This record gives sequence, structure tokens and C-alpha cells, in this order.
Amino acid sequence: MDTSVFISKDEIRSRFSRAMSAMYQQEVPQYGALLSLVREINAAVLEREPTLERDLRQHSELTRLEVERHGAIRVGTAAELKGIAQIFAVMGMYPVAYYDLSVAGVPVHSTAFRPVDEHALQINPFRVFTSLLRLELIEDVSLRQQAAAILSQRSIFPPGLLELAAQAQAAGGLTEPQAKEFVTAATEVFRWHRQATVDQDTYRKFYAAHRLLADIVCFKGPHINHLTPRTLDIDAVQEAMPQRGIPAKELIEGPPRRRNPILLRQTSFKALEEEIEFVGQTRAGSHTARFGEIEQRGVALTRAGRALYDSLLMQARELGSQARSTQTYTERLQHVFAQFPDDEHELYERGLAFFRFEPRDPVVWQQEVAAGRPWDLPDLVKRGVVALSPITYEDFLPVSAAGIFQSNLGDAEQKNYVSQAARAEFERNLGSPVLDEIDLYQAAQTRSEQALQQRFLAKSKA
Repeated sequence: MDTSVFISKDEIRSRFSRAMSAMYQQEVPQYGALLSLVREINAAVLEREPTLERDLRQHSELTRLEVERHGAIRVGTAAELKGIAQIFAVMGMYPVAYYDLSVAGVPVHSTAFRPVDEHALQINPFRVFTSLLRLELIEDVSLRQQAAAILSQRSIFPPGLLELAAQAQAAGGLTEPQAKEFVTAATEVFRWHRQATVDQDTYRKFYAAHRLLADIVCFKGPHINHLTPRTLDIDAVQEAMPQRGIPAKELIEGPPRRRNPILLRQTSFKALEEEIEFVGQTRAGSHTARFGEIEQRGVALTRAGRALYDSLLMQARELGSQARSTQTYTERLQHVFAQFPDDEHELYERGLAFFRFEPRDPVVWQQEVAAGRPWDLPDLVKRGVVALSPITYEDFLPVSAAGIFQSNLGDAEQKNYVSQAARAEFERNLGSPVLDEIDLYQAAQTRSEQALQQRFLAKSKA
């Protein structure tokens, strides 16, 4: 087949993310208000920080800022997870990283489907954090069996959708009419249905075991439970939300505010109480699950950087458990993270974060090449000949994800599970391994270094 007639995966992903955003604005009007607020704050940041605006534009980060979103869904079975993976593959989105949320008493484990190619990320970095229910973490055996029976009876995919996904895989793409049909059908998978698939007594039993269990088992499909725009100043959004009548969660999840942001910071408005209809009952009930989230992304950390981050996070928790502690969590976080370098050059020199590399000044670069010195990237960076460009963190943090889950499920929801990671089982259910996110960042940094080295050596030989 002539592949020139196919719509690119990037274009299909962009169409899908727009359709999802439009649908969610209709379903959750407060999300539209959140988008407006984030746009205002981003514009204000760019106006007062022209250097940031220039850097974002130069590195193609500005073009993706307006379209950037991530969503989150929860599926109930391995078959549903495999089908979701097929759908996302059509859009150039692949499973990256494994997240064990059992440490926060949330009976799921997860991955994030996202683009992995650098060019695709620049076009549209749409991600969907996808969680699979772990029935084995539900202590009540009869309830576990009932949940499995209910989930086995549902089909979350509209007719023809998986066939289109299979056709795209076999042929190498979708034509324009097929792409339109695909996006429409894929969007329907994640639509909210106010009609529960169970009666109220059954819903209450699942709800009592865990709110998330009720959300996954008692409805027709994996309704999108939040969409997340990216902001350049999450603290400003957090402060402004209540002023706009948007009830914000109490704390921003992730690292504290820094001059050079690292990893990911997230906050959200609290989940809505929505009217639902139960099977066989005329009186409506209510369900609370869907909310709006905001994120601010920083530089991706190396394994050494992640180890330091995790240890400092643990220190902040340990300080909070001390009887004489009078500091708030935010104050404790600021205190312990003073140990984490907040200078790009130190982050690079200590191997804590990932960067791309480019000549700071063309004239100085030419002089350096002409000098005939051997290639020495750390020295070029140290002397300011080569500039550092932070590689954006494209993924999620288990603690942040769990914190968002918990803040929207209720503080009393913690079930005190210990970590019960089951990556091998998750990958069997998925039907493929998940990619290692740190390997992806390392490869991006290595490609950048090698490309600059080739430029250096080619010019020095000329």
C-alpha cells in the first residue's frame, strides 16, 4: 500500500488529544476554567521572563506548551489493558515506566503511554497514565470474585475500533477516513457514563472496600478521570485557583519550588460529586472520581539524581514523624532539598540530571574548533563554550501520582499496603515490556553529545 496516503501517528495523536480535551470541557466545565487560568499564568510568566520565552522558543518547547496535556484512566482487566495498548500504538504512544501505587494503599499498578521519539514529543507530548486494577489486593475474596465476574461481562471498545488498530499495525498506518473513524471511536472509550452497571447496594460494597474499586468496576468503561495542562508557574496556579472558585488540593505534590525545576510538580482541584443512576433504581445516587490537574515539568534526573531525590523525600517524611517537629510539610521539604543542587552546571558535573548540548556563541565555537584542542565536553561546558539545555522530564512520580489519587479519594482512604510491586505480572498483562524512562533520557543526552562531537571533529579536520 502507498504509505503516502497514511495520516501520521503524530497527527492522529494530536487529533485525539484535542478531541479528549473538548469532550472533557463539556463533561467537566471547571476544566475549561482551569485551562483559561493556566493560559493566563503562562502568558504572564513569558512576559516577565523574556529569557525563558527565548529559550523555550529556541528549543521548540513553546510550540508544545499550549497543546501539552496528560490524562489518566483505570482499566479492570488484562484484556482491556492490551486493547488500550493497541489503540495508543496507532498514535505513536508506548508504555514507559512501571509504577507501583500499592505503597499508598491504591490497589493498582500503572504505566504511562506516551511518545518516545524526540521529534514526536516536540509535536505533541500527549500522555495517558494508565492503571490496571489489582484484585489480589482486595482482601474480601467474595468481593474480588464478584468484581472479576462483573468486569468479564463488559466490553469497553466500540465495534470496529480494535479492528482499525490491527489494520493500522498490519498496513503501517491509517488513511484519512480511517483516521477520522478511529479518533471518534477511541474518544468514546473514555467518555463518562452516568449510568452505573450495578445496583446501589453492590456499588456501596465496592466503595466500602476502596473507592477506586467502585470507580473501575461499577461503570461501562475507563472514563477519563482527569486531564492536565502544563504550567510554567504551578505555585501561581495553586494560589489563584480558590480566587476563581476552583477548590484546590492543599499541597503541591513533588519537589519544592526551585530556580531550576526538577522532575514534576502537580496539583489539582478536588474531585467532583456527580449524579449517577443505579441499575433497577429510580432514585439517583452520586459518585466522586473526576477532577482537574495541573503540572509543572523540570529537568529529567539520572539514576543518581533520582536516588538523591528519593532520599531527601524520605528525610522530609522522617522529620514529620518526629514528636517535636513544628514545621509544615512544605517547610520540611524546602529544608531538606537545600541539599539538592540548584545550579545547572553542578547538576551536570555531578551527573544528577540530563542535558542536551549546543554552542553558546557561534564565534566562540569557531575559535574553539580552530584552536585544535581535543574533544572534551565537560571542559567546554565548564568554560562556557557549550551551553546546557535541560531535557524535560516526560514521565511521572509514583509518590506524586499516589498523592493525587489520595487527595481525591479522601484522607481516610489509605489502606496501609506495603509495597507490592509486580512488574513482571503487569508486563504479562500488557503483552510487552515497559520501556525504562531513564534509558530514554540517557539515549537523548548521548545523541546530543555525539552530534556536537561530530560537528567539532568535522570542522577541526576541515
